[in-house]
Amino acid sequence: MSPAITPFRIDVPQPEIDDLRLRLARTRWPEAETVSDRSQGVPLAVMKDLCAYWAERYDWRATEARLNALPQFRTGIDGLGIHFLHVRSPHPGAVPLLITHGWPGSVVEFLDIIGPLTDPEDPADAFHVVCPSLPGYGFSDKPSEAGWSAERIAAAWQELMARLGYRRYAAHGVDWGSFISAVIGETDRGALLGLHLAMPFARPPREEAELSERDLAGLAAMKRFQQEEGGYSVLQTTRPQTLGYGLTDSPAGQLAWMAEKYWAWSDHDGDPEKVIPRDRLLDAVSVAWFTASAASSARIYWESQNKLALAPVHVPTAVANYPKDGRMPRPWIEGRFTDLRDWKDHPHGGHFPALEQPEHLVRELRAFFRTLR
Repeated sequence: MSPAITPFRIDVPQPEIDDLRLRLARTRWPEAETVSDRSQGVPLAVMKDLCAYWAERYDWRATEARLNALPQFRTGIDGLGIHFLHVRSPHPGAVPLLITHGWPGSVVEFLDIIGPLTDPEDPADAFHVVCPSLPGYGFSDKPSEAGWSAERIAAAWQELMARLGYRRYAAHGVDWGSFISAVIGETDRGALLGLHLAMPFARPPREEAELSERDLAGLAAMKRFQQEEGGYSVLQTTRPQTLGYGLTDSPAGQLAWMAEKYWAWSDHDGDPEKVIPRDRLLDAVSVAWFTASAASSARIYWESQNKLALAPVHVPTAVANYPKDGRMPRPWIEGRFTDLRDWKDHPHGGHFPALEQPEHLVRELRAFFRTLR
């Protein structure tokens, strides 16, 4: 795989879009759930409505054009073709910002924040945005051998930023992107200005730390999550290949697998479309479907879940906690992130801040990194 950086455009062949619509029309449905809530999964009526919308009203070409309006590239790193957005600010003093998504996300998750970050009203807040697709996700290559752990991805991202000529840069991550960004911080040799993380993780300290009521509530919530919501993680950690057959063959299956998480992990009053419109949900699902990346995107769990060292991070760090997202005790995080500069417990928000609260996230990124420029 060549290390050359080459321009890239997305162009899903029309027969693949036609095939998607045909498959949706021929979905073989299960019977309806036997409860009146979502405790058994996505309700049948919701799925039928979403699938009909995807087949008849959703416009993939509009999203494709939105992506193609941004500078996209691919380059070979460690034998794998990596896709990334690289949107440079018109302002010469802009700070490079590496943004990393997780599962079930992709680069489309960040489309609403790229413009405000690269071309703000105050040029002093400008960023050059680099947003790569994780290996096995979207328009990056799928690994053909084991070994693409979060640590290996972190090393690839460091190589990417160096190849782009950025000797100093900031980083923001969510979900797996939070883990990967933190690993970059573990091995940093002076390139990172700082980290902004949603859902950081750390191990309990050796000496028992005094935990606040909020910390204890966060641990209790994570335990409930493991009991009630953790089935997807167990399956992707242990049998991603088996899962991939069904999701790669059935668009309704792929949609249900992802839509459930956008519903469960976002902060809403029962109607998730108030915070994540269905077109944005279908953007994410369409990327997964057209790239047939159900199995390859799940493998990061098999590679890295419960296997990360969670070593110390000494670069300046900001943590954003949202009520519908995972939250670890502050003393644990402080034990790993030794230069914790900012800690915010937000009253609203979930696992997808760039989708749920893009303007708020932009303000937070500007405010934190303004102190480090």
